Amino acid sequence: MITAHDTAIAVSRPIGPQVQATPLAERILLLVLFVTVLASSVAFIEPSPHDALMGVLALACLAAGVRFPRLLTIPLVLLVIWNVAGLIALVPVVGQEKTGQYTATSIYLAIAALLFACILAQNTMQRLAAMSAAYVLTATVIALAGIAGYFSVFPRAHDLFATFDRALGAFKDPNVFGPFLIWPALIVLERMIVRRIRMIDVVITGILALALLVSFSRGAWFHAAVSIAVTLALAFITAPTQRARVRIFNLGIIGILALAAFVAILLSFESIRTMFEQRAQLIQYYDVGDGGRFNLQQLALDAVLNFPFGMGPFEFARVHGLQQHNVYLQAFLVYGWAGGMAYIVLLLATLGIGFRRLFVPTPWQPYLITAYATFVGEVIEGFVIDSDHWRHFYLLLGVIWGLATATVGRSLPNQAPGRHHSDVVSHVRAA
Repeated sequence: MITAHDTAIAVSRPIGPQVQATPLAERILLLVLFVTVLASSVAFIEPSPHDALMGVLALACLAAGVRFPRLLTIPLVLLVIWNVAGLIALVPVVGQEKTGQYTATSIYLAIAALLFACILAQNTMQRLAAMSAAYVLTATVIALAGIAGYFSVFPRAHDLFATFDRALGAFKDPNVFGPFLIWPALIVLERMIVRRIRMIDVVITGILALALLVSFSRGAWFHAAVSIAVTLALAFITAPTQRARVRIFNLGIIGILALAAFVAILLSFESIRTMFEQRAQLIQYYDVGDGGRFNLQQLALDAVLNFPFGMGPFEFARVHGLQQHNVYLQAFLVYGWAGGMAYIVLLLATLGIGFRRLFVPTPWQPYLITAYATFVGEVIEGFVIDSDHWRHFYLLLGVIWGLATATVGRSLPNQAPGRHHSDVVSHVRAA
Protein backbone atom coordinates (compact mmCIF):
# COMPACT_ATOMS: atom_id res chain seq x y z
CA MET A 1 0.00 0.00 0.00
CA ILE A 2 1.31 3.44 -0.92
CA THR A 3 1.49 5.94 1.92
CA ALA A 4 0.03 9.41 1.85
CA HIS A 5 3.57 10.74 1.83
CA ASP A 6 4.46 8.65 -1.23
CA THR A 7 1.31 9.82 -2.98
CA ALA A 8 2.00 13.45 -2.17
CA ILE A 9 5.49 13.20 -3.61
CA ALA A 10 4.17 11.46 -6.72
CA VAL A 11 1.46 14.06 -7.28
CA SER A 12 3.72 17.04 -6.67
CA ARG A 13 6.57 15.68 -8.80
CA PRO A 14 5.29 13.38 -11.53
CA ILE A 15 7.89 10.88 -12.66
CA GLY A 16 8.02 9.30 -16.09
CA PRO A 17 7.19 10.53 -19.57
CA GLN A 18 4.86 13.49 -19.22
CA VAL A 19 1.89 14.76 -21.17
CA GLN A 20 0.54 18.28 -21.25
CA ALA A 21 -2.63 18.17 -19.17
CA THR A 22 -4.33 20.78 -17.06
CA PRO A 23 -4.02 20.19 -13.31
CA LEU A 24 -7.79 19.87 -13.06
CA ALA A 25 -7.99 17.24 -15.82
CA GLU A 26 -5.19 15.24 -14.22
CA ARG A 27 -6.81 15.43 -10.79
CA ILE A 28 -10.11 14.23 -12.23
CA LEU A 29 -8.31 11.35 -13.95
CA LEU A 30 -6.63 10.33 -10.68
CA LEU A 31 -9.96 10.45 -8.84
CA VAL A 32 -11.81 8.43 -11.49
CA LEU A 33 -8.94 5.93 -11.67
CA PHE A 34 -9.03 5.50 -7.89
CA VAL A 35 -12.80 4.96 -7.81
CA THR A 36 -12.73 2.61 -10.80
CA VAL A 37 -10.11 0.32 -9.26
CA LEU A 38 -11.87 0.61 -5.90
CA ALA A 39 -15.01 -0.83 -7.51
CA SER A 40 -13.16 -3.75 -9.10
CA SER A 41 -13.85 -6.04 -6.13
CA VAL A 42 -17.63 -5.89 -6.69
CA ALA A 43 -18.12 -8.70 -9.19
CA PHE A 44 -21.26 -10.57 -8.12
CA ILE A 45 -23.46 -8.67 -10.59
CA GLU A 46 -23.20 -8.30 -14.37
CA PRO A 47 -22.43 -5.72 -15.55
CA SER A 48 -20.55 -4.60 -12.45
CA PRO A 49 -20.05 -1.00 -11.26
CA HIS A 50 -16.45 -1.34 -12.41
CA ASP A 51 -17.63 -1.93 -15.98
CA ALA A 52 -19.68 1.26 -16.02
CA LEU A 53 -16.85 3.27 -14.47
CA MET A 54 -14.45 2.16 -17.20
CA GLY A 55 -16.43 4.33 -19.63
CA VAL A 56 -16.05 7.29 -17.30
CA LEU A 57 -12.34 6.54 -16.99
CA ALA A 58 -11.98 6.55 -20.78
CA LEU A 59 -13.55 10.02 -20.93
CA ALA A 60 -11.25 11.23 -18.15
CA CYS A 61 -8.28 9.93 -20.15
CA LEU A 62 -9.38 11.94 -23.19
CA ALA A 63 -9.71 15.08 -21.08
CA ALA A 64 -6.26 14.55 -19.51
CA GLY A 65 -4.59 14.02 -22.89
CA VAL A 66 -3.62 10.39 -22.34
CA ARG A 67 -1.89 9.12 -25.48
CA PHE A 68 -1.29 5.77 -27.10
CA PRO A 69 2.44 4.90 -27.18
CA ARG A 70 3.56 2.91 -30.20
CA LEU A 71 5.03 0.14 -28.07
CA LEU A 72 1.46 -0.77 -27.11
CA THR A 73 0.79 -1.64 -30.75
CA ILE A 74 2.03 -5.14 -29.88
CA PRO A 75 -0.73 -5.99 -27.37
CA LEU A 76 -3.23 -4.03 -29.46
CA VAL A 77 -2.65 -6.20 -32.54
CA LEU A 78 -2.72 -9.43 -30.53
CA LEU A 79 -5.90 -8.45 -28.69
CA VAL A 80 -7.56 -7.47 -31.95
CA ILE A 81 -6.67 -10.82 -33.55
CA TRP A 82 -7.91 -12.65 -30.47
CA ASN A 83 -11.27 -10.88 -30.42
CA VAL A 84 -11.84 -10.88 -34.19
CA ALA A 85 -11.32 -14.65 -34.07
CA GLY A 86 -13.80 -14.74 -31.21
CA LEU A 87 -16.37 -12.88 -33.30
CA ILE A 88 -15.92 -15.42 -36.11
CA ALA A 89 -16.39 -18.30 -33.67
CA LEU A 90 -19.50 -16.59 -32.30
CA VAL A 91 -21.39 -16.67 -35.62
CA PRO A 92 -22.65 -20.31 -35.46
CA VAL A 93 -23.85 -19.92 -31.84
CA VAL A 94 -24.92 -16.28 -31.79
CA GLY A 95 -28.49 -17.28 -30.93
CA GLN A 96 -27.46 -19.21 -27.80
CA GLU A 97 -28.01 -17.62 -24.39
CA LYS A 98 -25.33 -15.15 -23.24
CA THR A 99 -22.92 -15.91 -26.09
CA GLY A 100 -23.10 -12.36 -27.41
CA GLN A 101 -22.56 -10.98 -23.91
CA TYR A 102 -19.52 -13.21 -23.48
CA THR A 103 -17.89 -11.94 -26.67
CA ALA A 104 -18.72 -8.32 -25.81
CA THR A 105 -17.10 -8.79 -22.39
CA SER A 106 -13.94 -10.12 -24.05
CA ILE A 107 -13.74 -7.01 -26.24
CA TYR A 108 -14.41 -4.69 -23.31
CA LEU A 109 -11.72 -6.30 -21.15
CA ALA A 110 -9.18 -6.02 -23.97
CA ILE A 111 -9.94 -2.29 -24.21
CA ALA A 112 -9.64 -1.99 -20.43
CA ALA A 113 -6.15 -3.55 -20.47
CA LEU A 114 -4.97 -1.12 -23.14
CA LEU A 115 -6.53 1.80 -21.27
CA PHE A 116 -4.68 0.94 -18.07
CA ALA A 117 -1.44 0.55 -20.05
CA CYS A 118 -1.85 3.99 -21.66
CA ILE A 119 -2.59 5.58 -18.29
CA LEU A 120 0.54 4.20 -16.64
CA ALA A 121 2.82 4.94 -19.59
CA GLN A 122 2.67 8.66 -18.71
CA ASN A 123 2.79 10.56 -15.40
CA THR A 124 3.55 7.12 -14.10
CA MET A 125 4.07 7.40 -10.37
CA GLN A 126 1.13 9.63 -9.51
CA ARG A 127 -1.25 7.40 -11.47
CA LEU A 128 0.31 4.23 -10.12
CA ALA A 129 -0.07 5.65 -6.60
CA ALA A 130 -3.81 6.15 -7.12
CA MET A 131 -4.26 2.70 -8.68
CA SER A 132 -2.20 0.80 -6.09
CA ALA A 133 -3.75 2.55 -3.11
CA ALA A 134 -7.25 1.81 -4.41
CA TYR A 135 -6.42 -1.83 -5.10
CA VAL A 136 -4.91 -2.45 -1.65
CA LEU A 137 -7.86 -0.69 0.02
CA THR A 138 -10.57 -2.55 -1.89
CA ALA A 139 -8.79 -5.89 -1.47
CA THR A 140 -8.53 -5.34 2.29
CA VAL A 141 -12.20 -4.40 2.60
CA ILE A 142 -13.41 -7.31 0.49
CA ALA A 143 -11.07 -9.67 2.37
CA LEU A 144 -12.65 -8.55 5.63
CA ALA A 145 -16.07 -9.21 4.12
CA GLY A 146 -15.01 -12.71 3.11
CA ILE A 147 -13.59 -13.39 6.58
CA ALA A 148 -16.77 -12.07 8.20
CA GLY A 149 -18.81 -14.34 5.98
CA TYR A 150 -16.74 -17.43 6.68
CA PHE A 151 -16.89 -16.93 10.46
CA SER A 152 -20.54 -15.68 10.36
CA VAL A 153 -19.59 -12.51 12.20
CA PHE A 154 -23.05 -10.99 11.69
CA PRO A 155 -26.45 -12.34 10.53
CA ARG A 156 -26.55 -13.34 6.85
CA ALA A 157 -22.80 -12.68 6.50
CA HIS A 158 -22.24 -16.32 5.61
CA ASP A 159 -24.91 -16.28 2.90
CA LEU A 160 -23.56 -13.04 1.41
CA PHE A 161 -19.80 -13.51 1.55
CA ALA A 162 -19.02 -17.22 2.09
CA THR A 163 -21.24 -19.42 -0.02
CA PHE A 164 -20.47 -23.18 0.15
CA ASP A 165 -18.40 -22.62 3.31
CA ARG A 166 -15.69 -20.83 1.35
CA ALA A 167 -14.97 -17.10 1.51
CA LEU A 168 -15.71 -15.30 -1.76
CA GLY A 169 -16.25 -11.67 -0.72
CA ALA A 170 -18.26 -9.88 -3.40
CA PHE A 171 -17.23 -12.34 -6.12
CA LYS A 172 -19.29 -15.17 -7.58
CA ASP A 173 -16.49 -17.70 -7.18
CA PRO A 174 -13.91 -18.19 -4.40
CA ASN A 175 -11.47 -19.32 -7.09
CA VAL A 176 -11.53 -15.77 -8.49
CA PHE A 177 -11.68 -14.06 -5.09
CA GLY A 178 -8.42 -15.70 -3.94
CA PRO A 179 -6.24 -14.64 -6.90
CA PHE A 180 -7.67 -11.11 -6.73
CA LEU A 181 -5.96 -10.66 -3.34
CA ILE A 182 -2.47 -11.67 -4.43
CA TRP A 183 -1.10 -8.53 -6.11
CA PRO A 184 -2.09 -6.18 -3.26
CA ALA A 185 -0.65 -8.67 -0.77
CA LEU A 186 2.64 -8.68 -2.69
CA ILE A 187 2.72 -4.88 -2.86
CA VAL A 188 2.57 -4.70 0.94
CA LEU A 189 4.86 -7.69 1.46
CA GLU A 190 7.54 -6.33 -0.87
CA ARG A 191 7.55 -3.00 0.91
CA MET A 192 8.01 -4.62 4.29
CA ILE A 193 10.85 -6.84 3.13
CA VAL A 194 12.69 -4.33 0.98
CA ARG A 195 12.04 -1.03 2.76
CA ARG A 196 10.48 -0.94 6.21
CA ILE A 197 8.02 -2.82 8.39
CA ARG A 198 4.98 -0.91 9.61
CA MET A 199 2.21 -2.27 11.81
CA ILE A 200 -0.48 -1.29 9.32
CA ASP A 201 1.27 -3.35 6.65
CA VAL A 202 1.53 -6.34 9.00
CA VAL A 203 -2.22 -6.10 9.71
CA ILE A 204 -3.12 -5.80 6.02
CA THR A 205 -0.92 -8.78 5.14
CA GLY A 206 -2.57 -10.84 7.87
CA ILE A 207 -6.06 -9.94 6.65
CA LEU A 208 -5.27 -10.78 3.04
CA ALA A 209 -3.52 -14.04 3.99
CA LEU A 210 -6.44 -15.16 6.16
CA ALA A 211 -8.96 -14.36 3.44
CA LEU A 212 -6.84 -16.22 0.89
CA LEU A 213 -6.67 -19.25 3.15
CA VAL A 214 -10.42 -19.42 3.85
CA SER A 215 -11.21 -19.09 0.17
CA PHE A 216 -9.95 -22.69 0.09
CA SER A 217 -8.89 -22.29 -3.52
CA ARG A 218 -6.09 -24.73 -4.33
CA GLY A 219 -5.23 -22.78 -7.46
CA ALA A 220 -5.01 -19.51 -5.54
CA TRP A 221 -2.80 -21.08 -2.87
CA PHE A 222 -0.38 -22.40 -5.47
CA HIS A 223 -0.58 -19.08 -7.35
CA ALA A 224 0.31 -17.20 -4.16
CA ALA A 225 3.25 -19.51 -3.40
CA VAL A 226 4.68 -19.09 -6.90
CA SER A 227 4.18 -15.32 -6.91
CA ILE A 228 5.76 -14.87 -3.48
CA ALA A 229 8.78 -16.92 -4.55
CA VAL A 230 9.17 -14.91 -7.77
CA THR A 231 8.83 -11.62 -5.89
CA LEU A 232 11.49 -12.55 -3.34
CA ALA A 233 13.85 -13.80 -6.05
CA LEU A 234 13.47 -10.68 -8.20
CA ALA A 235 13.72 -8.34 -5.21
CA PHE A 236 16.93 -10.10 -4.16
CA ILE A 237 18.45 -9.96 -7.66
CA THR A 238 17.55 -6.31 -8.24
CA ALA A 239 18.59 -5.09 -4.79
CA PRO A 240 21.09 -2.22 -5.19
CA THR A 241 23.50 -3.28 -2.44
CA GLN A 242 24.75 -6.38 -0.66
CA ARG A 243 23.26 -5.06 2.57
CA ALA A 244 19.84 -4.84 0.92
CA ARG A 245 20.18 -8.44 -0.29
CA VAL A 246 21.00 -9.62 3.21
CA ARG A 247 17.92 -7.81 4.54
CA ILE A 248 15.68 -9.35 1.87
CA PHE A 249 17.07 -12.83 2.51
CA ASN A 250 16.72 -12.60 6.30
CA LEU A 251 13.27 -11.05 6.28
CA GLY A 252 12.15 -13.45 3.57
CA ILE A 253 13.06 -16.41 5.78
CA ILE A 254 11.40 -14.77 8.80
CA GLY A 255 8.31 -14.00 6.74
CA ILE A 256 7.98 -17.59 5.52
CA LEU A 257 8.33 -18.89 9.08
CA ALA A 258 5.79 -16.34 10.34
CA LEU A 259 3.35 -17.36 7.59
CA ALA A 260 3.80 -21.03 8.47
CA ALA A 261 3.12 -20.25 12.14
CA PHE A 262 0.07 -18.18 11.16
CA VAL A 263 -1.36 -21.06 9.11
CA ALA A 264 -0.61 -23.53 11.92
CA ILE A 265 -2.57 -21.39 14.39
CA LEU A 266 -5.51 -21.17 11.99
CA LEU A 267 -5.48 -24.93 11.47
CA SER A 268 -6.06 -25.36 15.20
CA PHE A 269 -9.68 -24.39 14.49
CA GLU A 270 -11.50 -27.61 13.62
CA SER A 271 -13.72 -26.13 10.89
CA ILE A 272 -10.71 -24.65 9.07
CA ARG A 273 -8.61 -27.78 9.54
CA THR A 274 -11.33 -30.06 8.18
CA MET A 275 -11.90 -27.98 5.08
CA PHE A 276 -8.16 -27.47 4.59
CA GLU A 277 -7.47 -31.21 4.72
CA GLN A 278 -10.19 -31.78 2.15
CA ARG A 279 -9.11 -28.99 -0.20
CA ALA A 280 -5.36 -29.61 0.15
CA GLN A 281 -5.62 -33.00 -1.52
CA LEU A 282 -3.97 -32.91 -4.93
CA ILE A 283 -6.74 -34.91 -6.63
CA GLN A 284 -10.40 -34.18 -5.90
CA TYR A 285 -13.38 -36.36 -6.76
CA TYR A 286 -14.36 -33.99 -9.57
CA ASP A 287 -10.93 -34.29 -11.20
CA VAL A 288 -11.31 -37.95 -12.20
CA GLY A 289 -13.93 -40.17 -13.80
CA ASP A 290 -15.92 -39.79 -17.00
CA GLY A 291 -17.18 -36.36 -16.00
CA GLY A 292 -13.96 -35.31 -14.25
CA ARG A 293 -11.74 -32.40 -15.10
CA PHE A 294 -8.97 -34.49 -16.63
CA ASN A 295 -11.33 -36.36 -18.93
CA LEU A 296 -13.01 -33.10 -19.94
CA GLN A 297 -9.63 -31.60 -20.81
CA GLN A 298 -8.91 -34.58 -23.05
CA LEU A 299 -12.27 -34.07 -24.76
CA ALA A 300 -11.48 -30.36 -25.06
CA LEU A 301 -8.16 -31.12 -26.75
CA ASP A 302 -9.96 -33.33 -29.26
CA ALA A 303 -12.50 -30.56 -29.86
CA VAL A 304 -9.71 -28.03 -30.46
CA LEU A 305 -8.31 -30.22 -33.22
CA ASN A 306 -11.75 -30.68 -34.80
CA PHE A 307 -12.87 -27.02 -34.68
CA PRO A 308 -10.19 -24.76 -36.21
CA PHE A 309 -12.55 -21.77 -36.06
CA GLY A 310 -13.60 -22.54 -32.49
CA MET A 311 -16.85 -23.77 -30.97
CA GLY A 312 -17.90 -20.36 -29.62
CA PRO A 313 -18.76 -19.34 -26.03
CA PHE A 314 -20.25 -22.03 -23.75
CA GLU A 315 -20.62 -24.52 -26.62
CA PHE A 316 -18.19 -27.05 -25.16
CA ALA A 317 -20.06 -26.98 -21.82
CA ARG A 318 -23.40 -27.33 -23.62
CA VAL A 319 -22.19 -30.41 -25.47
CA HIS A 320 -20.25 -32.09 -22.64
CA GLY A 321 -22.06 -30.75 -19.58
CA LEU A 322 -19.15 -28.93 -17.89
CA GLN A 323 -16.29 -26.57 -18.64
CA GLN A 324 -12.79 -27.97 -19.16
CA HIS A 325 -11.15 -25.59 -16.62
CA ASN A 326 -8.04 -24.72 -18.61
CA VAL A 327 -7.72 -21.22 -20.02
CA TYR A 328 -5.43 -22.33 -22.85
CA LEU A 329 -7.90 -24.90 -24.09
CA GLN A 330 -10.58 -22.27 -23.54
CA ALA A 331 -8.71 -19.83 -25.78
CA PHE A 332 -8.74 -22.30 -28.67
CA LEU A 333 -12.28 -23.58 -28.04
CA VAL A 334 -13.92 -20.16 -27.84
CA TYR A 335 -11.67 -18.13 -30.16
CA GLY A 336 -10.43 -20.74 -32.65
CA TRP A 337 -6.87 -21.55 -33.64
CA ALA A 338 -6.03 -17.96 -34.63
CA GLY A 339 -7.45 -16.56 -31.41
CA GLY A 340 -5.79 -19.21 -29.27
CA MET A 341 -2.39 -18.56 -30.84
CA ALA A 342 -2.85 -14.80 -30.39
CA TYR A 343 -3.59 -15.39 -26.70
CA ILE A 344 -0.49 -17.54 -26.21
CA VAL A 345 1.70 -14.99 -28.02
CA LEU A 346 0.17 -12.19 -25.91
CA LEU A 347 1.15 -13.97 -22.70
CA LEU A 348 4.67 -14.68 -23.95
CA ALA A 349 5.11 -11.10 -25.18
CA THR A 350 3.91 -9.75 -21.81
CA LEU A 351 6.29 -12.00 -19.90
CA GLY A 352 9.11 -11.01 -22.27
CA ILE A 353 8.60 -7.23 -22.20
CA GLY A 354 8.08 -7.28 -18.43
CA PHE A 355 11.21 -9.33 -17.77
CA ARG A 356 13.37 -7.05 -19.92
CA ARG A 357 12.28 -3.99 -17.92
CA LEU A 358 12.38 -5.56 -14.44
CA PHE A 359 16.08 -4.87 -14.05
CA VAL A 360 15.98 -1.17 -14.98
CA PRO A 361 16.11 0.98 -11.81
CA THR A 362 13.01 3.18 -11.80
CA PRO A 363 10.72 4.52 -9.07
CA TRP A 364 8.07 2.03 -10.18
CA GLN A 365 10.38 -0.99 -10.31
CA PRO A 366 8.94 -2.57 -7.11
CA TYR A 367 5.42 -2.42 -8.54
CA LEU A 368 6.53 -3.89 -11.84
CA ILE A 369 8.23 -6.72 -9.95
CA THR A 370 5.12 -7.54 -7.90
CA ALA A 371 2.77 -7.22 -10.87
CA TYR A 372 5.05 -9.44 -12.95
CA ALA A 373 5.29 -12.04 -10.18
CA THR A 374 1.51 -12.08 -9.83
CA PHE A 375 1.11 -12.43 -13.59
CA VAL A 376 3.51 -15.39 -13.64
CA GLY A 377 1.38 -17.12 -11.01
CA GLU A 378 -1.77 -16.33 -12.96
CA VAL A 379 -0.32 -17.75 -16.17
CA ILE A 380 0.52 -21.01 -14.38
CA GLU A 381 -2.87 -21.16 -12.64
CA GLY A 382 -4.48 -20.90 -16.06
CA PHE A 383 -3.76 -24.61 -16.58
CA VAL A 384 -6.46 -25.46 -14.01
CA ILE A 385 -8.97 -22.63 -14.39
CA ASP A 386 -10.58 -20.38 -17.00
CA SER A 387 -9.15 -16.91 -16.32
CA ASP A 388 -9.87 -15.23 -19.67
CA HIS A 389 -12.59 -13.03 -18.11
CA TRP A 390 -10.86 -12.11 -14.85
CA ARG A 391 -10.83 -8.32 -14.57
CA HIS A 392 -7.69 -8.26 -12.45
CA PHE A 393 -5.90 -10.36 -15.09
CA TYR A 394 -6.42 -7.53 -17.59
CA LEU A 395 -5.42 -4.97 -14.98
CA LEU A 396 -2.11 -6.81 -14.50
CA LEU A 397 -1.70 -7.05 -18.26
CA GLY A 398 -2.14 -3.28 -18.56
CA VAL A 399 0.14 -2.56 -15.59
CA ILE A 400 3.03 -4.59 -17.02
CA TRP A 401 2.78 -3.06 -20.49
CA GLY A 402 2.24 0.43 -19.11
CA LEU A 403 5.20 0.32 -16.72
CA ALA A 404 7.41 -1.32 -19.35
CA THR A 405 6.49 1.47 -21.78
CA ALA A 406 7.21 4.11 -19.14
CA THR A 407 10.60 2.48 -18.51
CA VAL A 408 11.44 2.62 -22.20
CA GLY A 409 10.38 6.29 -22.34
CA ARG A 410 12.47 7.07 -19.27
CA SER A 411 15.50 5.47 -20.91
CA LEU A 412 15.26 7.49 -24.10
CA PRO A 413 17.76 10.36 -24.29
CA ASN A 414 16.40 13.90 -24.10
CA GLN A 415 12.82 12.74 -23.52
CA ALA A 416 11.01 16.05 -23.26
CA PRO A 417 7.78 16.48 -21.29
CA GLY A 418 4.78 16.21 -23.51
CA ARG A 419 6.67 14.46 -26.28
CA HIS A 420 4.70 11.68 -27.97
CA HIS A 421 6.27 8.23 -27.91
CA SER A 422 6.27 7.96 -31.68
CA ASP A 423 9.85 6.80 -31.73
CA VAL A 424 9.68 4.31 -28.84
CA VAL A 425 9.66 1.17 -30.95
CA SER A 426 12.76 2.19 -32.85
CA HIS A 427 14.61 2.72 -29.58
CA VAL A 428 13.51 -0.47 -27.78
CA ARG A 429 16.74 -2.31 -28.50
CA ALA A 430 18.87 0.63 -27.40
CA ALA A 431 16.84 1.32 -24.23
